Amino acid sequence: QVQLVESGGGSVQSGRSLRLSCAASGYTYSNYCMAWFRQAPGKEREGVANIDSYGDTRYGDSVKGRFTISRDNAKNTLYLQMNSLKPEDTAMYYCAARGRYFCLNSWSGFDYWGQGTQVTVSS
Repeated sequence: QVQLVESGGGSVQSGRSLRLSCAASGYTYSNYCMAWFRQAPGKEREGVANIDSYGDTRYGDSVKGRFTISRDNAKNTLYLQMNSLKPEDTAMYYCAARGRYFCLNSWSGFDYWGQGTQVTVSS
């Protein structure tokens, strides 16, 4: 049974940092493209960052230069380091897995999703 469990969310002031984690189990983690998405109230879900099996990364325009995605295949864990947080980063953040080695420059086709972790940034 595939499970993705996010942690690390919280409430912080603008300019501070948070690191999200996603613990994966039930599949061969290292073979999957992994990603972080977010969804704010009243807005569509947005791709934040993805990383393929070989470590190549892609970021959404709104987080480039501030967020860093990484993965530890030995620990089956995905991370999102978020620096210089802004109020507009406030959202529920979700971890997702796609059953391909490569993310193929796409935000679609993700097979598994976590329950999410809330990030709230105050000004």
